[in-house]
Amino acid sequence: MKKTWFVSDVHLGLNVNDPKDRERRFMGFLKDIDPANTDALYLLGDIFDFWYEYKYVVPKGFTRILARLQDLVESGVKVYFFPGNHDIWTYHYFEELGIVKLQEPFVTEIGGKKFVLGHGDSLGPFPFGYKVMYSVFHNKLAQVLFSTLHPRLAFALGNAWSKNNRLSRHEKYVFAGDDSERLVKFIKKFVAENGPADYFVFGHYHDTVRLDIPGCGHLAMTDSWIEESPYLVFSETGLTSGNWGSLPKMVK
Repeated sequence: MKKTWFVSDVHLGLNVNDPKDRERRFMGFLKDIDPANTDALYLLGDIFDFWYEYKYVVPKGFTRILARLQDLVESGVKVYFFPGNHDIWTYHYFEELGIVKLQEPFVTEIGGKKFVLGHGDSLGPFPFGYKVMYSVFHNKLAQVLFSTLHPRLAFALGNAWSKNNRLSRHEKYVFAGDDSERLVKFIKKFVAENGPADYFVFGHYHDTVRLDIPGCGHLAMTDSWIEESPYLVFSETGLTSGNWGSLPKMVK
C-alpha cells in the first residue's frame, strides 16, 4: 500500500518568525516524499498566507515549491488542494500544474477507509462575524471589485489583513474537543446524515488534535508550520503524525 500525505497551514509568505526557514522546511518535506511509494498528497488549505490570482497575474515567489509540486504530479503522485481562508482566491493556476482543487467536506476512500477531508474553516455553525466575512470573501462581485485594484495595492492590503488575522485570533487557539467545537458539531451532524467515517482530517485551527468521537470516527487535525513542521501520513500501519525531520509517531 502506497502512502497518502496530509499537510496544512504552512502559511508561506507570512512574515512571522522566519518565513525563509518555513519555506525551506516545507521544501525539504516535499523533496522527502518518495513518488515511488506515494499515492497522493492532500494540501488542506492555507498553504499560502495570502494568494490572489488575477486572470493574467499570480503572486510572486514560491517558484521552487510550485515546481516541486508539479514534479510530484508528473511522477504519478495525485496532488489535491483545498482552498483555506487565507488562500481562497485560487482559480485556475494550480490546475495548470496538474493539481486538483477540492471543496470541503470531501469524502473519499483511502486504503479501504472512509475519509472526510477539508480545511475546516467553513464546517459547522458559524459565528455571525465570521459568517459575514466568509460571505464577502466568497462573493463573486466582491472578487471582481478586488481584481480591479492594482496588484501592488491589492497584495499590500491582503498581506496586512492576513498577518493581523493570524496573529490576533488563531495562533493561540486551543481545541476544546467537546460539543462547543464547530468541527465536533459538524461531524455529529455529518454522521447523522451520512453515516460514520473512519477518519475526519482537517487543519485551520493551528492545534494538534487526535480525538475519537464515539459512533462517528477519529478526528485528526494538523498544526501550523509557523513554529514546527507537522504532517499526517496514512499507510498500512494506519494514520500517523510526524514532524518533518523526525520519526513519525502512531496516532491510531
